[in-house]
Amino acid sequence: MDVTETQTPATAPSTSGEPSEPPRADRRPWEWTFHGDTRSDEYAWLSDREDSATIAYLTAENTYTQAATAHLAGLRETLFTEIKTRTLETDLSLPVRHHGHWYYTRTVEGQQYAIHCRVAAVSDEVPPLPDDGSPLPGEQVLLDGNELAAGHEFFSLGTFDVSPDGNWLAYSTDYAGDERYNLRVRDLTTGDVLPDEIVRVGHGSAWSADASVLFYTRVDDAWRPYQIWRHVVGTPATQDVLVYEDPDERFFVGVDLTRSERFLLIGSSSKITSEWRLLPADRPLDEPTVIAPRREGVEYDVSHQGDRLLILHNDGALDYALATTPAAAPGEWTPLIAHEPGTRLTGVDAFADYLVVSLRRNGLTGLRVLPNDGEPYDISFPEPIYTVGMDMTPEYHSSSFRLEYTSLVTPDSIYDCDLATGALTLRKTKPVRPDTNGRPYRTEDYEQHREWATAEDGTRVPISIICKPGTPRDGSAPVLLYGYGSYEFSIDPHFSIPRLSLVDRGVVYAIAHIRGGGEMGRRWYEDGKLLAKKNTFTDFIACARHLAATGWTSRAKTIARGASAGGLLVGASVTLAPDAFGGVVAVVPFVDALTTILDPSLPLTVTEWEEWGNPVSDPDVYAYMKSYSPYENVTGHEFPPLLVLGSLNDTRVSYAEPTKWVARIRELSPNTTVILKTEMGAGHGGPSGRYNSWREEAFISAWILDQVGLA
Repeated sequence: MDVTETQTPATAPSTSGEPSEPPRADRRPWEWTFHGDTRSDEYAWLSDREDSATIAYLTAENTYTQAATAHLAGLRETLFTEIKTRTLETDLSLPVRHHGHWYYTRTVEGQQYAIHCRVAAVSDEVPPLPDDGSPLPGEQVLLDGNELAAGHEFFSLGTFDVSPDGNWLAYSTDYAGDERYNLRVRDLTTGDVLPDEIVRVGHGSAWSADASVLFYTRVDDAWRPYQIWRHVVGTPATQDVLVYEDPDERFFVGVDLTRSERFLLIGSSSKITSEWRLLPADRPLDEPTVIAPRREGVEYDVSHQGDRLLILHNDGALDYALATTPAAAPGEWTPLIAHEPGTRLTGVDAFADYLVVSLRRNGLTGLRVLPNDGEPYDISFPEPIYTVGMDMTPEYHSSSFRLEYTSLVTPDSIYDCDLATGALTLRKTKPVRPDTNGRPYRTEDYEQHREWATAEDGTRVPISIICKPGTPRDGSAPVLLYGYGSYEFSIDPHFSIPRLSLVDRGVVYAIAHIRGGGEMGRRWYEDGKLLAKKNTFTDFIACARHLAATGWTSRAKTIARGASAGGLLVGASVTLAPDAFGGVVAVVPFVDALTTILDPSLPLTVTEWEEWGNPVSDPDVYAYMKSYSPYENVTGHEFPPLLVLGSLNDTRVSYAEPTKWVARIRELSPNTTVILKTEMGAGHGGPSGRYNSWREEAFISAWILDQVGLA
């Protein structure tokens, strides 16, 4: 690789001095040469956040965005009020039983963050929830997010882990949005926080059986969780012991305590390979043992039940199979559920007498119960489009488990499922309050549909839709088309209060279940990654064209929205087919993919090579990524209006990616209407706090409504 830079003075971005004029970034030549191909990146300097000109440019863009959207201020406030009015601000979550306590969170009107609490369990019955959201009798506050966040622009809670004996709470905090956490331990008998603090740790933690030892992860300079450490409660962090380190830069490590609390599991996983180690939870100072050595391309997950381990794996099973192996001496895998093509097994929850298997089939999620003695059964649901999954059920010796059910029209609902009979008992549905006109929420006031688009290669791609009854099919309705399509991550049909403000105004909301996600099984994912990645984009374009061709909308009223890898999706799609869209919302978009994946020093790059390919060593991957990366393909053609959002402290997708993309569009496509909004004190998830998040959503929704003539 050859890199040539020509420096020019670090100056602030050029502006006309008028808020109506978009800012223009300085051009500083920078050349990269890979595989004999030289690329110019005149905006590479914007990756240096220590350059005062970078901050000046971002500030100028924010100022311009504020001026360019000033006419929407009233609508933004209306939308924020609608979200706030429909949300029960003072509320309690459904309590979860564990070791003699009921654990829950509650929110209070006017406060940004949740309060974490518990009460002593006096019976097996779920405590009745007060209608006004007030604390339960005998409440103990374990952690108040509002107190922790006081005085900070940003706050995120990472680990929240109560020890098995209920006496200790491990928790971690992030005040920048960069997902580097500081870990503390609180004595729940006194409320005191221990003096030792463990800094710059990753996600996740696990306790030993006797709660004397806490295990946690550390991250390297590339933000990769690569080490597991052991901390003895009450001792200085300087005495902590390294338990495991994975030197392979493709692998993330993590640690967990099984539901049975018999074992600690230390996992190490890349995008295509995994390996697990086992440690008896009552012998935390022992060396962990490998359950099955890693084999390239073989992924497996582990859970524990009785005298066996459950192994969910893809060894010769594209959509995964379930096997067992002795817990005392892990070895050969004995089949339990054979591979069934088209039924993707996604998880196993083990209880003393039952297993609950999470799966995907025909584009929908599902749950299957396997009694230790008895016939398996699937749980059925009435709606044609829905999402179901496991909710928190930490008790190992439980006769029921919690599941969460939702659809595009059904608010999030928590059920208890009797493991012996499959009978469902509704415990709590997320409240949806009347709107600003006093109208109550009714599912019958909305419709959900399933459409199928046909991709370029003939593949049928499902689309989930919510709309108002009587929505015309003459092309006059606007559509907001959402997609993601990477990492086998599925965007399943789910309920959203903020979405109601759009649908009530006549917007049709659609989810494109494109390849690269996991909606239709493992093959669906495999056909949308590496050198098949363009299927993701052409699927999305096919969905947009299908909705217009079948009368749901028109091209001019089709707004695409995606975030992170979904931002790459909408960026690449609008580059390939600008005529298919009337506008694009790209949130923390991965739009400079080639530059990022070429730089192994950046966070996450090496681990991403198994998803996108390695353009450093493979010229075919380099050429393929260059052909679709949005930043590389701003060639002067005009785009529909673009709203682009980034975050300065984002570790996953650098703020520089959307910033450079917008700068290049301004230069090469000067007639394109594009605005950039950068959060200057947040990370990948945007602003923290529920009210701040609602205002951000109101900002985006107002822009969308403006583009389709409904502002």
